[in-house]
Amino acid sequence: MNIKTYKYPDRIAWEPLQQRPELDVTSLFDTVREVLEDVRMNGDEAVRRYGERFDKVRITDLQVSAEEISEAESVLDEELKTAIVTARRNIEKFHASQRVEGKKIETMPGVMCWQKSVAIEKVGLYIPGGTAPLFSTVLMLAVPARIAGCKEIVLCTPPNREGKIHPAILFGAKVAGVSKIVKAGGIQAIAAMTYGTQSVPKVYKIFGPGNQYVVAAKQLVSLKDVAIDMPAGPSEVEIIADETANPAYIAADFLSQAEHGSDSQSILVTTSESLAEAVKREIDRQLSELPRRDFTEQSLMHSRIVILKNDDEIVGFTNQYAPEHLIIQTANYAELSEKIRNAGSVFLGPYTPESAGDYASGTNHTLPTKGYAKMYSGVNLDSFIRKITFQEITEDGLKLLGPTIEIMAANEQLDGHKNAVSIRLKK
Repeated sequence: MNIKTYKYPDRIAWEPLQQRPELDVTSLFDTVREVLEDVRMNGDEAVRRYGERFDKVRITDLQVSAEEISEAESVLDEELKTAIVTARRNIEKFHASQRVEGKKIETMPGVMCWQKSVAIEKVGLYIPGGTAPLFSTVLMLAVPARIAGCKEIVLCTPPNREGKIHPAILFGAKVAGVSKIVKAGGIQAIAAMTYGTQSVPKVYKIFGPGNQYVVAAKQLVSLKDVAIDMPAGPSEVEIIADETANPAYIAADFLSQAEHGSDSQSILVTTSESLAEAVKREIDRQLSELPRRDFTEQSLMHSRIVILKNDDEIVGFTNQYAPEHLIIQTANYAELSEKIRNAGSVFLGPYTPESAGDYASGTNHTLPTKGYAKMYSGVNLDSFIRKITFQEITEDGLKLLGPTIEIMAANEQLDGHKNAVSIRLKK
């Protein structure tokens, strides 16, 4: 596989090298709007109809039954069940540590302000079907939702041709604390969670990845009907490495990202020409052994190796690219990592592959792509929480603060605001 290599490009040439595969979903909006409106008006009947059209199966009961969950647990491999429980435990521990207790602050004598965290009551999780059952995403979304205290956690995922959900998804949902599992995918699932149907509760925020139709549906419903986790694009990784790195490790990380899908992107940034050549040889060797070779080869067409002059250029390139995943395998990885300002999740040292964060180390794998790491965080406990502010002012406090409010309100020509203070001070 001939991966393009760019040697010592000027800074002005960095931006073209950082172009992602384009995912323009605006052309799908007319189709998506039609499905959204149909589900809004016709509920379960429309969800079943679109399931028959797109998933090729007619579902009578959209909700997964307790018996189906028990059956999934009984047929699932014991090793996989143990792995899922271990991953859930680590994800739980890390996200529970993110709880923040709001303190009461006296901003001036007699003026108290504080903040209270309140869970979003109803959240919807979308878990894709397709080429691989993403049971890991169930854990990444449902575990923090449960820790946050969300009262209702609704999961939608498309069934297979037999009307079944993969047992690992069902088991993951059970151990993570999902309230309700629905056999629905695509636009119709997003619509059902947005508007509510006879079988699917209306939620206040929707999380989870999906194909271009799901992305388009989430974009449209977020304009006025429901909140979403973040804008989404194809998955990506940047790897920073030097001459001390193991080329086999770098190639494996490069390919593990590439196998996500044909529109994924991997970029290696290094100061070592010899490492770049060694990694290319390793990629060719390892690629021949991968079952998902077709997906991976298409993804590698969007991937590249960039050779830069020094660490300062590497840091500048990285912060400009703002990768979803960033792997740093250099002798000075701790020092370099301190200079990173824009990245979704960072993996440090030779023994920290991206797949650790994808599955089981404890951090969340739902991350900003397409450069959105410059302004968005990945999913975390706060994603499922709202912050309400409170304030309480004593009589003496209002005597101190009141004149400031009166002056500001008068100068904004909002006399009603001023009077709300003045009437109290006169009393």
